[in-house]
Amino acid sequence: MSEQYDFDLFTIGAGSGGVRASRVSAAHGAKVAIAEEFRVGGTCVIRGCVPKKMLVYGAHFAEDLEDCANFGWEIGERKFDWIKLRDNVLKDVDRLEGAYTDTLENHDVTIFQERAEITGPHEITLASGKTVTAKYILIATGARPQIPDIEGAEHAITSNEAFHLDELPKKIIIAGGGYIANEFAGIFNEFGSKVCIVNRGDQLLRSYDEALRERLLLISMKKGIDFKFNTSFEYIKPCDEGGFFVKLTDSEEERVDQVMFATGRVPNTEGLGLDKAGVELGDKGEIKVDRFSKTNVDHIYAVGDVTDRVQLTPVAIREGQAFADSIFGKGDPVAVDHSCIASAVFSHPPIAAVGMTEGEAKNKLGSVRVYLSDFRPMKNVLAGRDERSLFKMVCDGDSGKIVGIHIIAPEAAEMMQAAAIAVKAGLTKADFDATTAIHPTMAEELVLMR
Repeated sequence: MSEQYDFDLFTIGAGSGGVRASRVSAAHGAKVAIAEEFRVGGTCVIRGCVPKKMLVYGAHFAEDLEDCANFGWEIGERKFDWIKLRDNVLKDVDRLEGAYTDTLENHDVTIFQERAEITGPHEITLASGKTVTAKYILIATGARPQIPDIEGAEHAITSNEAFHLDELPKKIIIAGGGYIANEFAGIFNEFGSKVCIVNRGDQLLRSYDEALRERLLLISMKKGIDFKFNTSFEYIKPCDEGGFFVKLTDSEEERVDQVMFATGRVPNTEGLGLDKAGVELGDKGEIKVDRFSKTNVDHIYAVGDVTDRVQLTPVAIREGQAFADSIFGKGDPVAVDHSCIASAVFSHPPIAAVGMTEGEAKNKLGSVRVYLSDFRPMKNVLAGRDERSLFKMVCDGDSGKIVGIHIIAPEAAEMMQAAAIAVKAGLTKADFDATTAIHPTMAEELVLMR
């Protein structure tokens, strides 16, 4: 499209947001290049939500094999092979990386498998020394695990390394109280590891509704996961016999096989030349952008976790799509609506939510009505598993408009996807009440709460 530059768009980072933006821009007719120093696919595909969900699936079989006895199945000796699961997951990651690469190549996107840095106005220099120019530059470098500043931190792993372990730890301490900490706690626990979550605060999953947080904590403790709140690490030291000695501020030194940090993620903005380009960063190193993902420099944009708006893969994809349509499409500029975004925690059992918590609704609306369904799923009843699910609906007290739905139950995320559409559309409790239930399902509780 432009004869003045080598490319119309140069994207730095081939994760979910960068790949979508590049592919769609190319489909609009732009000449596009993308640089990736690690692997095409980014965190989600390579070492994030996709392989993690596969581990979650694998972990579920631990309880399913117990529960199946009351359903008439007789299972012989059970044996779990971590290496087999690990390698199968990594094999599928390779397949997905190939699929993402094929998508870019099929749209004639030039791929540079090396690091890139902004070195001048509209100029990018690659690690090989090659210099190219582009009319627009898009930063989509994502984020990385945050490592606490403690003695011996280098001995711990993060979610990045968890997918590559050569053996399962018999005992593991996981630092953090967010979704990554709780998801891996559930995974390792189901695989037979002794798990302890250490959190410097006093609660888990701070952004989720209190009722769901309390229910997950109760169920997790019944499953054998330990929790230590309001404490932090003093040191991690290697042990001659293997493993590590760990000292927390409120307890004696103990030996564990593994320590994992799941203490948040920080934007990848270092070494990109953003300071020389004059791109403004926030307090956490995130790239500051407007509603159209544009930085304070007219030709430089950013999408995804590197902007630290909402660190979720589907959000990065929508931002990448909106960028491409706005810059290279024929219609009006498109801005992503970051309100009312549904999310899930693939814990055991999983949590899913959309909209405001009860506390947020009371603070914002004043008058609210809350509906609850607290029950034991049919499968758990027959299996003899004493584990209850909880559905919670928060409504505007005056209009009846549903402003939040919160679920902790098997397949919570699958149910939430459809429910999120209704909340986003502004439906009311009366609209749900007027909908006939699908029986027998857990999801019918959404239309039966009174």
